[in-house]
Amino acid sequence: MYRVVLACHGVPESSGAEAAIDITKEFTDHRPWHVNVICSWDGQRLVLQADNDFDSNGLALLDEFSDCIAAYLVPFDGRITVESVGLLVEPRLHKLSP
Repeated sequence: MYRVVLACHGVPESSGAEAAIDITKEFTDHRPWHVNVICSWDGQRLVLQADNDFDSNGLALLDEFSDCIAAYLVPFDGRITVESVGLLVEPRLHKLSP
C-alpha cells in the first residue's frame, strides 16, 4: 500500500477551503480505489493525501486530482506536484503461543 501526498499551488485564497471539502467528498464518494483520502487547505495550497495499492509514483492520483481541480476551480492556472510517495508497511499478525 502506498501513501501519496500531492500539493496544488496557485489556488485562489478565496476558493481553497471550500475546494478542499469538495475534493475530499469527490474522492470519498466516487473514487473508492483511493482510501484514507484527506484534502486540506493550508492557506496557500491544497494538499491531498491518499492511500492505494497501485500508484508507486503518485502520477495516477495526480491525474485524478487534476481532474478535480479543473472541475472545482475555474479558472485555474497553477501546478500540482508530488510531494511524497511512501510504502506503508502493514503490521504482521503474530500467533499467540498456547
